[in-house]
Amino acid sequence: MLKLKVEGMTCNHCVMAVKKALLRVPGVEKAEVSLEKGEAWVEGQADPQALLQAVAEEGYRAQVAG
Repeated sequence: MLKLKVEGMTCNHCVMAVKKALLRVPGVEKAEVSLEKGEAWVEGQADPQALLQAVAEEGYRAQVAG
């Protein structure tokens, strides 16, 4: 599982936009997003850079969390 720190989410619409973007990335089997924690968790074999790009295309900032 890969954890991402996501910045810029302010509501449940933001959460759904990020989740849908992550699920569109090839190799993603499951994605969960937490508004409260500002994090997303992704399961599967997706390229981390593709995940970051997908989030950025929705207007949010993301980075791989340590």
